[in-house]
Amino acid sequence: MERDVLARILEWNGRRNRKPLVLMGARQVGKTWLMDAFAREAYAQDTVYVNLLKMKTLRKSLEGGDISPKAILERISVALDVDITPGKTLLVIDEIQESSNTLTSLKFFNEDLPKLAVIAAGSLLGLAVGRSKDDERREEGESESPNESRGSFPVVKVNFLDVAPMSFTEFVRAAGKRRLAALLDEGDPKRAMPYAEELTGLLKMYLVVGGMPEAVGAYVENGNLREVREIQDEILSAYDSDFVKHAPAAMLPKIRLLWHSIPSQLARENRKFVYAALKSGARAREYESALQWLDDAGMIKQVFRVGTPRLPLRSYYDFSAFKLYAHDVGLLGAMSEFSPSVVLDGNSLFTNFKGALTEQYVLQELLVSGFNPAYWTNDAGNAEVEFVVQGETAVYPVEAKAGINTQAKSLKVYRKLFSPPFAFRTSLAEAHDGRETKDIPLFALGPSVRRLICGDA
Repeated sequence: MERDVLARILEWNGRRNRKPLVLMGARQVGKTWLMDAFAREAYAQDTVYVNLLKMKTLRKSLEGGDISPKAILERISVALDVDITPGKTLLVIDEIQESSNTLTSLKFFNEDLPKLAVIAAGSLLGLAVGRSKDDERREEGESESPNESRGSFPVVKVNFLDVAPMSFTEFVRAAGKRRLAALLDEGDPKRAMPYAEELTGLLKMYLVVGGMPEAVGAYVENGNLREVREIQDEILSAYDSDFVKHAPAAMLPKIRLLWHSIPSQLARENRKFVYAALKSGARAREYESALQWLDDAGMIKQVFRVGTPRLPLRSYYDFSAFKLYAHDVGLLGAMSEFSPSVVLDGNSLFTNFKGALTEQYVLQELLVSGFNPAYWTNDAGNAEVEFVVQGETAVYPVEAKAGINTQAKSLKVYRKLFSPPFAFRTSLAEAHDGRETKDIPLFALGPSVRRLICGDA
C-alpha cells in the first residue's frame, strides 16, 4: 500500500537543517510501515533498525549512564555489531517511548550529529510529548549538558509528522484503482463524475473498512468484511489494554467512559458533547485530564464551536462547546456495533447512525488535507454548519450532508451573516461549481477543498 505521507518524509530527508523526525499518531496507523518503506527507498544499503520494545537487553543498556548521542550510538553499534556513519546511515528507532534516555537524547542529535538521519516512532508517544511541552518551551536557546536533562521529551529539538489513518484516495489506490485515485488527486470533482457510481460504492466500503492499514489490507486481500470487523475489534481491544497499562489508575474510569461514549454522543441530534450524558452530575473539570490523555494518544479529535468565524480561527474557539470524534471512521462503526452488511443496502449507510459516519469521514478528509476544522452555530442554536476551515485570507464553511440531500438552510444563514468568498456543500449529489456554493461529492471532498482553498491538490 502506498501512503501519501511518505513524500513528506522524503522531503524531510532532503532538508538542509533537518532535525530527528518523530512520527506521531495513534497505535496501528502505519508508522512502522512508513519507516520501513522510507528506509528501503532512501537508505536501502545502510539502515540500522532498533525496536526498543523487543530488544530488552539493548533497552536496559540505554537506560543507564551517559545519554549523549555518542554514548547512545556506541551502545547501539556494539549491541547490533554495526557501523553507524553520519551522512550515510539511517537510524530507525521504533517504540522509542520504552527508553526515556533515548527519547531525551534526541535533542542532542540535532546539535552534536546533525548529519545523521534519525527517524523515530512509538505507541502512545504523544503522551510523552504532551507531558513535556511546557517544560521544553523554556529550554529553547538554553545551554544544557546531556547528563543534566533526563526524562523530558525534546519538543523543540525535533521535527514532528502526524500519521493519520489512510485517506479515501489512499484506500481507492490500495483497492487497485490507481487511475481513479489519480483522478481524485487532481481535485476537480467534475472530472470524477463519470465514475460516480463506482466511487460511491468504494466510499460506502471505506466507511465500513476505514483507514487502519491492517483492516484495509484484509479487505484488499480477500474482501471479507467479517475479517475486517475482527481486526477492528482487536485494535479496539488493544486500545483498552493501553488504557489499563498506561493511564493513571485514578483517571482510567473516566478515560474509558469518554472513549466509549463517542458513538452515543455523535448520535445526538446536534452532536455537541454533553458531559451529563456520561453520568448524572458530570462536570467538565472532572474530565479535562482524561480528554487530554486521549488527545495526546491520538485517539480522539475535539472540534470546537466558533460563534464568529474570523481569522485566526483558533482565537474564536468556544472551548466549552465541542464535538468529540474518533480518529478512524471504520473504528467508529465497530464501536457502534452496526453490521457491515449495511454496505449492501443502497444508501442507508449514509442515513443510519444519523449521518455521524459521514461527519467522521468529512472530518478525516479535511484533517488529512491540512485543515484543522471547527464548527459553527448561531447564538440561538437554530443554525449550524458542520465544519468551518481556515484558508490564508478567509474562513470557509463546509456543510456535510448524507445521501443526496442538498438542502442547506444553515448555510444560507451563515452566508448572510459572514459573506465568505464561497461555501462548500458535500453530499452524494452531483458536482456543481456555483459562484457562491461549491457542491462537491463526498468521494471527491479532500483534494477538491484543498485545491480550491490552497490552489493545490
